[in-house]
Amino acid sequence: MRMTGAEALLRALEREGTDVLFGLPGGAILPTYDPLIGSSLRHVLMRHEQGAGHAAEGYAHVTGRVGVCMATSGPGGTNLVTPLTDAMMDSVPLVAVTGQVARADMGRQAFQEAPITDIVRPVTKRTWLVMDPAEIPQAVHDAFRVAREGRPGPVLIDVPKDVQRAELDWYEARPSGREASAPPAPAAVAEAVRLLREARRPLLYVGGGAVRAGACEEVLELALKQQLPVTTTLMARGAFPDSHPLSLGMPGMHGSYAAVTAMQRADLLLAVGARFDDRVTGRLDGFAPEARVVHVDVDPREIGKNRAVEVGLVGDAREVLEALLQAVPGFEEVDDPAGRRTWLATLDAWKERHPFAYRQAPGGALKPQLVVERLREATGGRAVVTAGVGQHQMWASQFWTFDRPLAWANSGGLGTMGFALPAALGAKAARPDELVIAVDGDGSFQMTVQELASSVAEDLPVLVAIV
Repeated sequence: MRMTGAEALLRALEREGTDVLFGLPGGAILPTYDPLIGSSLRHVLMRHEQGAGHAAEGYAHVTGRVGVCMATSGPGGTNLVTPLTDAMMDSVPLVAVTGQVARADMGRQAFQEAPITDIVRPVTKRTWLVMDPAEIPQAVHDAFRVAREGRPGPVLIDVPKDVQRAELDWYEARPSGREASAPPAPAAVAEAVRLLREARRPLLYVGGGAVRAGACEEVLELALKQQLPVTTTLMARGAFPDSHPLSLGMPGMHGSYAAVTAMQRADLLLAVGARFDDRVTGRLDGFAPEARVVHVDVDPREIGKNRAVEVGLVGDAREVLEALLQAVPGFEEVDDPAGRRTWLATLDAWKERHPFAYRQAPGGALKPQLVVERLREATGGRAVVTAGVGQHQMWASQFWTFDRPLAWANSGGLGTMGFALPAALGAKAARPDELVIAVDGDGSFQMTVQELASSVAEDLPVLVAIV
């Protein structure tokens, strides 16, 4: 079938399962906007390209699927640098499509020309500059594969406007799915099992990689089988239910007393999809001094990067945990179940003695912590929550009880103020039947406040709480 590059681009997005894309038109991408009228794709018109990128992130955070955004050349593309960097640091699968000046004008400092593939190469997994319309179906297919496979992250496809107008014969892209991940080495699994069996003060340290891998059920199953206390990082809130007796909440500089102290006293850390970042560890030379470490991560570069490990298990978190579940003994079969019971009792005492607390003076100004608690009570905890960056982000993580995955989106690694509102719109587009709440601070909110207009115009109602 004969069609234009623009039509092929949209059809390829549809073939990859895209239902929503977030964008802002401009001269170099306009040829792709025309055929949107006959497409099954819903286009959400944002007020700024940064908002489009964060909305695509929000969509990905709450679905586990690839988020898609679109922008024009020059400043349109450069406005995507922040959300692309944000997605790279937080391992969010994202495909950005940008228009580019015509091929004959490239390298001539044409109007709104910028070498966007060169600019974003350090903050994406891969980029494509499509110079032949016949490359479009395969490039889109490959882009989605790269965004999803291994450690998820952002990619960018740049398409000159004359390539969008040129014609090609449509074809189905060659399958290029990831190879089945190699199972963890049996010797490494056996050593991890030995360390788990011997540990008297173990701690399961869960990061955002567990959520990205869809491994939350396996995390729960392993915790129950071994009676492992669990701490979930800022990017993993909801990966393990906060209301479960084994939950210690969030670790790190804004974490709970029980989680932080447990990390320092543990004799074994089983890290799943976590990267031992500075907000969790503080000074590395004083972090978890008594703990042996078993580190599970899909990215081999993370193993031992910040903290030396006894065992590194490289692979998909769900597959690795399944292997561990088949091999680990039950709680009563560990070397010292009595020691484990003492450890759990100690943790329970810490949780009871040192909860997150605040004082609400009668008749005084409302405390932000109280606002977060009341919002959760009013919604029964069933809302999807996004947060900007600042103290309000920490209050949201501390005082909202997260009992399910894919219901929390925030900017953890890059710390991007202005994330909350556009991410909430992306979450609402993905899950229109659920209440979405953006918890934000006054400064963070003003960074992307223009997206309130997008909320109204696109019929994406969200609740914004400024605390």
